[in-house]
Amino acid sequence: MDNLHFLGEKILEKKYEIAQMVHTNRMADLKEIKDVNLTNEEIIELRANFISYFGQALMEKIDQKTIFDQIVKWAKESGEFASNLGISLSEALEDTTYYRKFIWEVLKEEIRNHNIPTDTIFELITIIDPLLDKAVYVFSLTYVNIHQETLKKAKSAFLELSVPVVPITKGIAILPLIGEVDTERATLLLEETLAKANKLQLSHLLFDLSGVMIVDTMVAQQIFNIIDALSLLGVKTMLIGIRPEVAQTMIHLGINFNEITVKANLEQALLGLNLTIDTLE
Repeated sequence: MDNLHFLGEKILEKKYEIAQMVHTNRMADLKEIKDVNLTNEEIIELRANFISYFGQALMEKIDQKTIFDQIVKWAKESGEFASNLGISLSEALEDTTYYRKFIWEVLKEEIRNHNIPTDTIFELITIIDPLLDKAVYVFSLTYVNIHQETLKKAKSAFLELSVPVVPITKGIAILPLIGEVDTERATLLLEETLAKANKLQLSHLLFDLSGVMIVDTMVAQQIFNIIDALSLLGVKTMLIGIRPEVAQTMIHLGINFNEITVKANLEQALLGLNLTIDTLE
C-alpha cells in the first residue's frame, strides 16, 4: 500500500472525529447561532461526508474530476444554504479554515507516526489544498450570486411599491412621488404609471410632488415624459404639492410648466375638477 493510499484511509477512518473537532470549535467561535433546523448529528454527518472526499481523493478510489464535481456540488449547496440562512460570507467561510486545520492535523500526526517521506507531503499539498481552495471559490461565488439576486428582487419589490397610483374616484387617481428618482426608478415609474392608468381607465392623474426634495434636469425630463405619454392615452395630468425650494430649483433650471396644470395641494386640485374632499368621503 502506498503512502497516499494509507493517509486517505486514515482520513476516512477518522472523518467523524475530524467532523466533530470542526463542529465543536466552530460552534465555540460563532458570534451568532442560527437555527438551521438540523440536529448536531445531522450536521456532523454532513461534515464527515465532505471530509470523506479528501480521503477518497488520496486513495484514488474516484478519479479527480469526479471528486472535483462532488466538491463543487457540496460547495454550491452549502453556499446557497448559508446565504438563505442570512449568515455573513466572512462568518460562513470560517468553516473552511477549520476543515483545513483539522484535516492537516490528522495528516501531520500520521506522517510523524509512520515516518512518511517529504515527497509524499508535497503530493498531499497538491491534492488537498486545491480541493479546499475550489470549495472556497465555489462556495463564495454561489453565496454572492444568491445574495445579489435576493437584493435585486428586494429592490424590484421596493420600486414597484414606490409607484402607488391610488384611485380617488372613478377616472381620477393620485400618484404621490416620494424620495429620489434615479434612472432605474424613472423607467419603472413611466412603465407602471402608464399600465395603472390604462387599467384604472383614468381621465386625470394628480402627480403629487410634495415628497420630492430635489428636482434636477433628469427628474424634470422624466416628469415631462410621463405627462406626454399619459396624454397619448387621453389622461390629463395635474402637478400638485411642489415645494418652494423645488420650485426655485425648477426656475433656475429653466423648466417650463406653462402647458401643465399646477395646483398647490390636493384640495385645490379637486376643486379644479369640480370635486371636494367632502364629496369623496
